[in-house]
Amino acid sequence: MDSIPILVIIGVATIAALYSGKTVRKAGLPSLLGYMILGVIIGSSVLSLIGETELVSLQFVTEIALGFVAFTIGAELNFRVLKRLGTGIILIILAESFAAFTIVFLAVYLFCGDLPLALLFGALAPASAPAGTVAVIQEYKARGNLTKALYAVVGFDDGLAVIIFGFAAALSTRLLQAEASVVTGGLLQGILEPLGEVGLSLLTGVVVGYLFSTLARRLKPVSEAPSLIFGFIALTVGLCQWLGISLILTCMVVGMVLANTTSTVSVRNIVGQLRDYMHLLFILFFFIAGAHLKISALPALGTLGIIYIFARAGGLMGGAWLGAVVGRSESKIRKYLGLGILSQAGVAIGLSLLVQQFCTEIGTRHSLEIGAVVITTITATSIVFEIVGPICAKYALSRAGEIPSEKED
Repeated sequence: MDSIPILVIIGVATIAALYSGKTVRKAGLPSLLGYMILGVIIGSSVLSLIGETELVSLQFVTEIALGFVAFTIGAELNFRVLKRLGTGIILIILAESFAAFTIVFLAVYLFCGDLPLALLFGALAPASAPAGTVAVIQEYKARGNLTKALYAVVGFDDGLAVIIFGFAAALSTRLLQAEASVVTGGLLQGILEPLGEVGLSLLTGVVVGYLFSTLARRLKPVSEAPSLIFGFIALTVGLCQWLGISLILTCMVVGMVLANTTSTVSVRNIVGQLRDYMHLLFILFFFIAGAHLKISALPALGTLGIIYIFARAGGLMGGAWLGAVVGRSESKIRKYLGLGILSQAGVAIGLSLLVQQFCTEIGTRHSLEIGAVVITTITATSIVFEIVGPICAKYALSRAGEIPSEKED
């Protein structure tokens, strides 16, 4: 008898994930944790009903879901609203990203005295996973200034994280190649590449966004909006793959163009049509994310992983607080925003794979050790941040009074 078709597994898993999410929510936790737990059970960590081959074939589902998440973030970023929030948002993004980089870099360097390794861990620290934060916001229908600030921060800090990583990776590569006496093309090229990626992401997002916005404003009836949005998200994700640019940043800019060229009422009507579809996408996204998680990696966490977890959390929360204080943001943003940006997964793991790739290309014993340590530690710590991050985000929104009181069914 042939193996169970992947669609049968996905169908059963979607149904089961729906109810596992409900069960987890009764315990006061975000539903996405239930989806992830089911993914862990069905994935290679427990039952192995979904293997690496099937997960690779389902990669497009993850990318489409991330595209929708990024688009939803962008659609909330109206410049008029951001202006009312003040310069504090810009300062928060800069402060939390650079504080996470600095504190992780110093902590790792003091622990192991390895400069290239410390630079790389520091560069990976600012990267966040916006899907977890957005899923919590939408599940609990959070509204308020903290919610708006979270949308802005988790949207923009990935772009800044790519730039920081580009600088640190270029310097680390230079140091490792100098150890092996390898002649390189220079530091400048490594620095310009991430800047070029961010610039091309912004340009692509603006062009696609204006085309989408033009068609969306003329669409009748508005109930057809999900089809138009899906087409443009799929187009944008495909362009990102083709051009090798940031999926999250590009799709976010598409949403931003809509938010700032269309009336607020029209934007709400268009994006509001996605509400039911987003729930399904979140189920699939976090179920697949759970199936990807290797629980066997947790024992390898070690002292370095624990240092990274606490240093990154401290840097993000401390930096967000400092940026909010200097930017004179309101009290609840100063107190709670840092708790809402702890999730880390896809972008960080993707960047750690790049680290492993260029370390393998350098080929020295030191570089190979660094590549192995980075990919193992980031994989293990991402499991922790993906579990803790959404819980902290829900706590922050609840303490800030931005989650409406839940009525019993």
